Order: sequence, then structure tokens, then C-alpha cells
Amino acid sequence: LSLPSSMHLIQVDSVQRWMEDLKLMTDCECMCVLQSKPISIEKDEQNELMLSSQYSTCDNLQLLLKRAWIISTELTRIAQKLEKNRWQRVHSMTVRVNCHVRSMVNEYNTFTRNSSEEMHQFEKLLIDKCSEFTAFTERCIQTEDEEILKSMKSCINETLTTVAQHFGQLIELVLTHEAQNLLRQIELSDSVYVTESAISGLFSLTQEGAHLCRIIAKEGGVVTLFKICRQDCFRCLYPQTLRTLASICCVEEGMHQLEKVDGILCLADILTDNSHSEATHAEAAAVIAQITSPHLTFTQHLSSFLENMEEIVTALVKLCQEASSGEVFLLASAALANITFFDTMACEILLQLNAMKILLAACSDKRIVDTPYSRDQVVTILANMSVLDQCASEIIQGNGIQLLMEMLFEKSSSGSSAEVAACERVQQKSAVTLARLSRDPEVADAAVKLSCIPRLIKLCRSPTERNNSDSVLVACLAALRRLAVMSPEGLEDSDFQQLVKPRLVDSFLLCTNMEESFV
Repeated sequence: LSLPSSMHLIQVDSVQRWMEDLKLMTDCECMCVLQSKPISIEKDEQNELMLSSQYSTCDNLQLLLKRAWIISTELTRIAQKLEKNRWQRVHSMTVRVNCHVRSMVNEYNTFTRNSSEEMHQFEKLLIDKCSEFTAFTERCIQTEDEEILKSMKSCINETLTTVAQHFGQLIELVLTHEAQNLLRQIELSDSVYVTESAISGLFSLTQEGAHLCRIIAKEGGVVTLFKICRQDCFRCLYPQTLRTLASICCVEEGMHQLEKVDGILCLADILTDNSHSEATHAEAAAVIAQITSPHLTFTQHLSSFLENMEEIVTALVKLCQEASSGEVFLLASAALANITFFDTMACEILLQLNAMKILLAACSDKRIVDTPYSRDQVVTILANMSVLDQCASEIIQGNGIQLLMEMLFEKSSSGSSAEVAACERVQQKSAVTLARLSRDPEVADAAVKLSCIPRLIKLCRSPTERNNSDSVLVACLAALRRLAVMSPEGLEDSDFQQLVKPRLVDSFLLCTNMEESFV
């Protein structure tokens, strides 16, 4: 009976999937006995090809990292059990680690065809050390002599440390090897499809944490990716390439590489080139947001940024104005917000570009500014710009006081910790902005008319209104005191006596110890 070709494909896919699942489901002790030997001993090239191509390199690396995480966790647990002299548990866990190490090595060698001699040596060292480790722990469960166990404990501890070191070195070598392979593919290929696949694999690696980003940066990842961003034939890959660059630039090594290849100039060229797609502009904005993040401690060397700042800021304001979605606006406004921390001159440029009016207008469009995260970026820009005297009239003309008042009511709709934190930042920064701007009598008068004082009092007195945030409380007390100077008649005597008259620290302590009344 001949089956249709599609049926053959379904059968092969099912078998391959079962084989893949089996790798993680097989009993560890059985695998240890088998020493992870392959089922077939024949060099069947067709069979090897089928096994190696059943999943992409990216999937294989995920499997490897998953296995590595299991081994790392098990080694930590072995150390804990060893401390408590739980010899039976130590041995069974050592057997399990032995199995996982062999499986990991076997899996990696299945999908890798060009691993180095150095890597094979590390693999052998690790496997030998794991066997030695298992033999040690087996001897421990065969004796009950406390003196013998005590003398063996230090030896086992030493072996455990050596296994952990060899394991760490092997993983480092494997990941470096894979990063090199992907970067080599990008460097040598003129095929859009191959390059896209390699960049996708590289991006997946960056999502595994800062350590992998450092490896990629050290292997020249930033240099290679910026070469792609300078070739018109790869324009369709710019968004993906820039997204990967943003991830790598979260580490210092990535930033240094970016500076060396004039990355800022390249980003400025992309942002100011109107022939690029909005997606490309948005991802370029994301890289700018990353490299100017106020949370990073290594941005001082970005001297070339100042040279290109005016055209970058201009392009980002334009992107905010023309954004077709909330995500694009978020990336552009986040970059602008970070730049206002990075250099005070940026605030003056923003004022000249009429950015205040553009940002305030965007906030009234719920399709564009649709999350607390976006409002957090906008109010950050407003807070940093509010140090300029000219800012007050711009805020009043754009109905900005009304917006700041609304932001004092910011609440999380999902209840997620990230969104709650964003809402707290919005409340805090809107209060800070009000405090700074209320040195202008016209702004203070507008704030009083919009009932900002009762809302600030509520935030001070009700911990749940501010989600028990101390930073929101301090900002609200500061804003309340500034408005009270301009409009003392807006406060009741008890509010004045408790929230305005004492030292700020005393009012703060009073409010943090305040019990809410639900009457």
C-alpha cells in the first residue's frame, strides 16, 4: 500500500517529535548505564542529516541551555545535601548529573559538525570527572564509618568544585563557538534568507541574559550587525538587526564596540532617512533608548552622541508625532526621556522643536498613548523639561496641567507588578512636575482651579491611593507645599498643620504611620 507523500511527512514529523521528547523524558539511571550511547553505530549519513535538521540551531541551543540549567541547579543542590551529610541523596543526584552531562554532550555533538579539539578535550575532562564523582559518592553509601565519611567529604567537595569549573568552561566554550558560527554566517552570506536566520539565532542568544550578550560583543557581534545596517541590500533586515543590537548594548562590552564602529552616526543616519520604514525607525529608537538608559553606569564614553544629538532628538520627536501605534510611540518617547537625563541641552532642543505640544496632543489619543508605560515616558520628559522657565507657558497652552492632574489618578488595570510600578512612577513624576512648574503663579492658579490640592492631600493621607509608595508621598508633599504657598486658602487647617507646616520629614513620618479610615 503506497501512502501519499503528505502522509509520509506527517509520520516522519511525529517520530522525530517523539524522539525529541524522549531525550528529556528518559529515565536518568538507565541513561547512565547506557552511557548515552547512540542507538545506531553505523555512520548512516542520511540518518545523521535527519537528526541534525529536525530542529533549527536555535531550538537545539535552547535544549542545550535547558540541560545546562538543570545541571547547574543539580550541582547547587548536591552541595546543599553534602553539607547535611545526606549521602544517599548526594549519590542519586550525582548519578543524575552524570547522566545529564553525557546527554548534553551527546545532544550537542549531534547537531554540531565542526566543534574544536579543545571542546572535545573539555567534554572528556568533564565526563571523566563526573564518573570519578559518581564513584566517590557510591563508596560513601557503602560505608557507615563516620571517620571515613568525614575524610571523604573534603575530597567530594573538591571534586564537586572541579566538576562545576569544567562544566562552566565547557558551556562558555560551546556558547562562544555558537556565537562565532552565527556571526561567521552573517559575515560570509549574501543571502537575505541565511542572514535573517543567523540574526534570528543571535537574537535568541541575547535573550538568555547579559553573559551571552558579553560573549557576542567580545566576538565582534556589534561590528558585524552594524555592517548589515550599512548595506542597502539588507534593508528588510534592519528592524531585526537593530533589535538584536539593542539587546547586546545592555552590556558595557557592547557599548564600547558601538562607539568603535561609529554606531551613533549610523543610528542618526537611519533615523533621519525618511526612506526607511517606521519599523526600522522604531527599532533604531530602541537602540538609542538602550544606550542612553539612566540605569547604566557606563554611558560617559558616548562622546559622539553629543555631536549627533540635535538631529537624533529631531528625528525622535518626528517619530512621536507620526507614530501609527502605541509601541512605536513608546520606543520613541522612551529614547527622548532617557536623552533628557543624559544631557540638559536636550530639553532646550525639545522646547525649540515644540515637543511639549506634540507630546501633550499624543496623550489625548488613547490609541497612541495607551499604557502607563507610555505615560511614564511622557511625564518623565515633562518633569525634566519643567526646570526651564519657558516651559510653564507651553504647558498651560497645551492643557498640560489637566493631564498632570489626570496622571495623579493613574491606576493599574492588570495588577501586574511591572504595571503597578509604572503607575507609581507616573504619579510621582506628575507631582514632581507640578511642584517645579508651580513656581509660576499662572500654573499654580490653574492647578488650584483643577482641584489638584485635594487630590494631593488624598495621595498623602491614603496609602492605598499611592500603593504605599514613599517616593509618591514625598513628591506629593513637595507639590502640596509649593501650591500652599501660592494658594493657602485651598487647605483646611488640619491639612496645613500636618502636611505643610512641619518639616517635610515629620509630615512624611506622620503619613507613613497613618491608619486609613474606611468610615
